[in-house]
Order: sequence, then C-alpha cells, then structure tokens
Amino acid sequence: MFINMRPSWQEILKEEFKNPYFKELMLHVEEEYQSNQCYPPKDLVFSTFNQFDFNDLKVVIIGQDPYHGKGEANGLCFSVNEGMRIPPSLRNIFQEINTDLDSIFLPESGNLERWAKQGVLLLNASLTVREDQPNSHKHLKWKVFTDAVIQKISEEKENIVFLLWGNFAQQKGAKINREKHLVLQSGHPSPLSANQKKWFGNKHFSQTNLYLKSIGKPEIEW
Repeated sequence: MFINMRPSWQEILKEEFKNPYFKELMLHVEEEYQSNQCYPPKDLVFSTFNQFDFNDLKVVIIGQDPYHGKGEANGLCFSVNEGMRIPPSLRNIFQEINTDLDSIFLPESGNLERWAKQGVLLLNASLTVREDQPNSHKHLKWKVFTDAVIQKISEEKENIVFLLWGNFAQQKGAKINREKHLVLQSGHPSPLSANQKKWFGNKHFSQTNLYLKSIGKPEIEW
C-alpha cells in the first residue's frame, strides 16, 4: 500500500509507520483490496493528508468511515466525488452552513476538497471500506492509527478547532487537550439524529471562523 501523503505529514507520523501494528494494517488493507471491491481507490486512501501541509492545519473534522457506494469516496470524510449525489448528512451540513452564515446558495457539489485545501483535515476513523458494507473495516487497526493522528495533532499543535459531531466522534476525540485547542461538539448531521440530537443551530461554522480570526488565522470559506 503506497502511503500517499505530504512530506510534512509523513515526518510527523514517521514513528507510526515503523510500528508493527501499522505494517500489519497495511498488509490487511492490501489483502482486502485484492479480494473485495473497496473504497476509496488505493491512491486516495490517505488523500486527507495530501491536501495541505501539517503546518497549515486549522480544523479537524472526524467521521466514521468512507461512503461505500461506487464512485462516492474520495478519501475525505463527509465528502463525495464531483458529480455524485450529495448524501443526506452532507446536505444537512450544507443546510446548517447556509443558516449559520446567512448564505444564499447551497453547494451543488459534495466534493469537500475546497475545505481541505484551506487546512481542514477531514479524517475518517477508518480510511477504507468494502463496497456496500458500512463499517466493514472497523476490525482492522485503522482506529489505532487515526487515534495516533489525533493525539499527535493535540500534542504538537496549538489552537486547532476540532469539530466532533455525534457520540462516535466525541468518544474518539475524548483525549484532545481542551486547554490548547477549541473543541466544539454537537449531534451528528445524519437525518436519523440531526433534529433530535441538536445538529441544526450548532453554529459550528461561524464559531470556527470567529476563533480563527481571533488568533490571526484566515477564516474558512465554507
């Protein structure tokens, strides 16, 4: 498995790559791709680490695993390729942005590379999945790797905004140092929970930009 990520990310994560669990993980992922249809394409598995340099990181959004339909996943959580139907969770995200930022237009594309290029790490807990089988790779050791990524960011950086949507993301981000970083939590944007669990009205996007502005960083063009 080719680890396609920016050199700055490779440097910060180099000790993880030497770890026996990671070598085992890469072998199992390779086997999965050989024996099953898996997503995203192999060259996009680490795509979220290939959009910007580690020094330019501003925001972390944590998802669960890639979309499992044909042609959807592009290596960024909540994001789909150009031309794909916008999934319900992402549509709710766009709706909240629209209300929060008093915007007029809803995006027509569900490709979130435009966020990533601005320093938003769109990190799934598992970076791969079998076709039509959500959470099918949760038994692999992706969790160990992505926990280590979050821990590294928490330790090495300051003033990062972490957006934790739903119980899964909140549990995964439980060890983030809240004295060094801004952690915003709400319900998940999924239609199953968006209304009951306080997704709409969380104002995470305006809060993120206010915080970035307060520390002298460019705001995100959501």
